[in-house]
This record gives sequence, C-alpha cells and structure tokens, in this order.
Amino acid sequence: MNPSEVLHNHRLKSTSCREGIVEVMLQASRALSEAEIKTILGNRHDRTTFYRSFKTLIKKEVIHQIVIDKNEVRYALNLPGIHQHEHVHFHCSSCNQVFCVEPVSEATMTLPSGFDVSETEIMLKGKCNHCKS
Repeated sequence: MNPSEVLHNHRLKSTSCREGIVEVMLQASRALSEAEIKTILGNRHDRTTFYRSFKTLIKKEVIHQIVIDKNEVRYALNLPGIHQHEHVHFHCSSCNQVFCVEPVSEATMTLPSGFDVSETEIMLKGKCNHCKS
C-alpha cells in the first residue's frame, strides 16, 4: 500500500505533507515520535503545515497515538482491518522502541454482566528480540 492509497481509503485529500508523513510511517518498523517523523521529513514542509496535517491524520484515524507511562507519546499507522484500539503495543525497556502487535479480541476477556467495551489499550513491556540477544 502506498501513501495515496492510505489517504484515499480514509477519504482524505492527498497533499505532499500528508503523503510524506504516511510514507515515513509506512517505512518504519516501529511506532515513531512526532519529532522523529518531523526529523525524517526534514524541512520539506513548514511547521504549521506539518502540524495541521499531523492532527488531521490523527483525527481521521489514519494514525493512532500510543502513550507510554503517561509521559511519552508515539504514533503508528492504523493498518487495514485493525481499529485504533484493538491491538496490543510492546514497549522495549532497553531500546525504548514501541511496536504494534497482533489484534486482541474482547472475546478472550470476561466482563461483568452489563459492561460494554468501547476501546481496548494493552501495553506489554520487556525486551525486543534485538535487545534480548
């Protein structure tokens, strides 16, 4: 999938900045901070254009926010078939990278009668395969 297709699938107009952000995230094997995305893009877009585009991608659920220990935020693409909060994140305590993991189903959880799940956030912590070796 390329950036234009991702934006089209979310019914968003393609702009060079939106495409650039999505391209960076498509090429990343992990969740990235806003600063990392901006650094990789370089000075191709002014600050205002970048932040407006970035906020639009969040609002339209093209990307999702991952909060680590209530003080650090990373972002990842919403992949086809995976809603924003229906998958697990893994945070490596050694290299500080965050990875999206396979979807989790509420069917595996037992809730009290009458409870209704609106979203699921699960963060696993440990060492990634690179740091473990």
